[in-house]
Amino acid sequence: MRRIGVAAVLCAFGVPAMAVEIDGRIDPQEWAGAQRVDDFRLTQPLSRAAAPQPTEAWILSTPDGLAVALRNTQPQGVPRTRQRSGRDGMGPVDRVNINLDFDGDGRTGYNFCVSLSNSIADEVITNENNFKDDWDGNWRHATSEDEAGWSVEVLIPWHIAPMRDGVSGQRTIGVNLDRVIGASGERMAWPAVSFNEPRFLSSFTKVNLPAYSQSLLAVTPYVVGVYDNVGSAADLDAGADLFWKPNGRFQLTATLNPDFGQVESDDLVVNFGAVESFFNDKRPFFTENQGLFEVPFGAGNSRLLYTRRVGGPADDGSGAGDVAAAVKLNGSLGRFNYGLLAATEDGDAGRDFYALRTTRESEIHDVGAMLTHVERPFLDRQASVLSFDHRYTPNPKWDVRTQVVGSGTEEAGEAERDSGFQFRIDHDFGASGGWRQQLWGLHLGRDLQLNDIGYLDRNDFNYLRYEVNRRVGDYPADSRYAGSLWRYATSVRYNDRGRHLYDALAVNRQSDTRGGGSEFWELATYTSGYDDLILRGNGVVKVPAKVFAYYEGFWPRKKHWAFYLESRLAAEGLDGAKGAGAYLYLEPQYHFNDRMNLALGLWMQRAPDWLLWQGDNLLGTFDADTLQVNAAFNWIVDGRQELRIKLQAIGLDARSEQAWRVAADGTPLRSAEAMPGFSLRNLGFQVRYRYELAPLSDLYVVYARGGAMFEGSSRDASQQLLDSFDLRDDEQPARRAGRTSPGNGACCRRAGWQPAARGPRCTASRQHPAGRALRPPAPGSKGCWRSPWRNPRNLARSPRHRRSIAHRRQRGRPH
Repeated sequence: MRRIGVAAVLCAFGVPAMAVEIDGRIDPQEWAGAQRVDDFRLTQPLSRAAAPQPTEAWILSTPDGLAVALRNTQPQGVPRTRQRSGRDGMGPVDRVNINLDFDGDGRTGYNFCVSLSNSIADEVITNENNFKDDWDGNWRHATSEDEAGWSVEVLIPWHIAPMRDGVSGQRTIGVNLDRVIGASGERMAWPAVSFNEPRFLSSFTKVNLPAYSQSLLAVTPYVVGVYDNVGSAADLDAGADLFWKPNGRFQLTATLNPDFGQVESDDLVVNFGAVESFFNDKRPFFTENQGLFEVPFGAGNSRLLYTRRVGGPADDGSGAGDVAAAVKLNGSLGRFNYGLLAATEDGDAGRDFYALRTTRESEIHDVGAMLTHVERPFLDRQASVLSFDHRYTPNPKWDVRTQVVGSGTEEAGEAERDSGFQFRIDHDFGASGGWRQQLWGLHLGRDLQLNDIGYLDRNDFNYLRYEVNRRVGDYPADSRYAGSLWRYATSVRYNDRGRHLYDALAVNRQSDTRGGGSEFWELATYTSGYDDLILRGNGVVKVPAKVFAYYEGFWPRKKHWAFYLESRLAAEGLDGAKGAGAYLYLEPQYHFNDRMNLALGLWMQRAPDWLLWQGDNLLGTFDADTLQVNAAFNWIVDGRQELRIKLQAIGLDARSEQAWRVAADGTPLRSAEAMPGFSLRNLGFQVRYRYELAPLSDLYVVYARGGAMFEGSSRDASQQLLDSFDLRDDEQPARRAGRTSPGNGACCRRAGWQPAARGPRCTASRQHPAGRALRPPAPGSKGCWRSPWRNPRNLARSPRHRRSIAHRRQRGRPH
C-alpha cells in the first residue's frame, strides 16, 4: 500500500518550475516545486526490503527539460568508489540510474547513469529489459560530495527523444530511479522492480508532469583524414548528420557518409561455424532513437532490422558497400507511433534499404507491424518481410507475446515465400517464494529469409522450451551471497522437415556477492540427435549426447585490483563427453588510480575433438590449441580528454586427427582422405585519443594496426601468438569499421552460396577491426573462422550463445 500511496502523490498537478542550475548541489529553493520520492527499496538483492542507506529524489518538469536530483546518504563507514570511466564504460562504482519512459507505454525507455566521479552512461531500453549502450544523448549532469554522502543533478532536454504530446497541459511518463553502492553491489530502487524481472519497463511508476515541448535543428559535419602506412596512400573524406525535431511528435535525422562518423573497432572474432557472427552497430545515425525499430524475432540476437547490413559486403564482391545517404523519421499520431528508415549505397552494386514500423498501445493490448524491403539490382533480387506482433498483459502476473512473420523474395525471376511465428508466455506465481515460469515456442520456415536486412541465426527450425525460475534473497547475514536467481529449463528442437536435432536439460544460477561481485554457473546435457547446419546444405550428421559446464566470476576492485574469470567444459565433436574441450580466461585489472587502469586477459583453449566442415559431405576432426591475449589501457585525462590503447592477439594451432564422410542417413564414416592441419594468427591494435569539443562533438586521433595470417599446416599456438605481433597488413584506423562485412560476404560467395540470401545456411567470416572481412580458407579446406566464444549447443533455454548476467554487469550493462 505504501508504494501505491507514493504513486498517488506523484499524480498530483505539478507546479510550473523555475530554472534549475545543474551544479550537483541540491538547492531547496530551486527544487521547491518538485515531486519528492524517498521509498527506495532493495532490488539487488531482490528482497524489496527498506534501503539500508537513505536515498531521496526530486522530479521537476521545466521548460528546459526534465530535472531529476538524488541525495545519497553514505556515511564514512561505507567505502566510496570514485573510479572514472569513459562514456558507457561504467563499472562497479557508486552511481545512480534514471530510467525514463517518456510516453509511459512500456515500449521504449532511456537510461541515464551518473557515477560519483561524474562519469556517465546512457542506453536505450526495449522489450522490457534489453539495454543497448550504442545510443548517446546530449544531457546535463553534475555531482557533489560531502561527509554525509553525495548528490547528483541531471537535466534531460525534451528534444532528446521522440514523445507524444501531453493532454490538457499534462504529460504522463514512466519513471524508475535507482542508486548502487559500488563496494557492496547493493541496488536501491523506486519503484522496487529489478531489470532482471520479465516486466521491468512496463513496471515504472507513472508520473504526471506539466507538459513542455522543445524544437531543435542541428547539423553536425565531420571530416576524416587517413594515411595508410602499408599502402603509402592518403585519403580525405567528409560527411554530415542532420537532426530536426520541430515538436515532440516528429523527428527527422539524415546522414551523408555515415560510416565516417565513428571510430570504435570490433573485437577480433574467429568463426569457423555455420552461423554468421553478430556485431552491434556503432554508427551514430543507426543508433540514434532506434528503439522503435528494435523488433526481435527468434533467439539470441535475431531481429527484423540489422543495420550492419547497410554498408555490408557488396553484392559484386568488391568489398564493403559505400553508404551514400540515409534518412530516418520517428513520430506519433494519437496512440499510434510510426518510424521510417531508408538508406542507399553508391555504385553499380549498391543496394536500397527500407523499413517501416508502426505500433499502437492500450492498457491490455499492444499491437505492432513492421515492413522491410531491400532492392539488390546486381543480383536481380528483391526481398520483403512483413511482421505483426501482439502483447497481452491482462494483469501484472501474466505477459503473453505473439508474433507472425512472412518473407518474400524474387531473384532472377524465381520467387520464394515462407513464414514463421513465435509465442512467449510469462507467468509470475505471485506470493509463492519468488517463483516464475515461462513457455516459449518458435517456428521458422525452411525458406524464411530475413537476412537481406535482418539477422536470423538460422531458419528451418522448431523449438519449444519450458523454464521455471526462482529468486532467492533471504541468505543469512554471514553468507557470501546476497541474492541468487535459479533457472531450470528443458527444451526440444526439430527442423521443419521433422528431423530431431536434440533435446536439452539445464540448470544455472546467477548470484550477487556481498562484496559487489557476481557469479554465474551452468550445467547442461544434450541428447543425441542431428546437426543439420555443419554440412552447409549437404545433408545432416548424427551427433552423440553431449555435456556442458560453465563458470564465470567477477571480483570488483579492492584497492588496486579487480578480477574476471571465465571457464568452460564442453563436448562438441563426434566423441561426445570423451572428447570434451575446455577453456579458461583470466583477466586481472590494475587501477593505478581512479582515472587510469590496465587490464591484461589471457584466454587458453584446448579442443581435442574439434569438428569442422571441409566441403561437400566431408568433415574433419582436429586437436586444437588456441591462445589469445586481450590488453587494454585506459586513461581519463580529465572530463574532456581520454586515451585508450587496445590490443588483441590470437594464435591457433589445429592438428589433423581424422577425416569423415557422411552417409546419406547422417552416419559419419571414417575416411583415409588426406586432411592437413592448419594454424592462424591474428592481431588488432589501436591507440585512440579523444577530445570533446562540445557535447557529442569530438576530435579523434586514431592509430590502428592489425592483420591475419592463415597457414595450411600445423604450427605451435604459442609461436603463432608471438608472431602475430609482426603482422601489419592492415593499418587503417578503425573509423572504417562502419564499412564492414556483417560476416557472410566473401565466405558465402566462395563456398558457393549467395551472400546473405540464404542467411543461416551460409558460413560466416571474421570481422577485422580495421573494417575488412579477412578472406577465409578456400572451400574444401577449412571452412570459415569459428568464434572462440560461441558454443551453439550450450543452453537448454535457447538455441543461442549467451554471456552471463555477471559478464554483462561487469562490462557495465545494465548499470
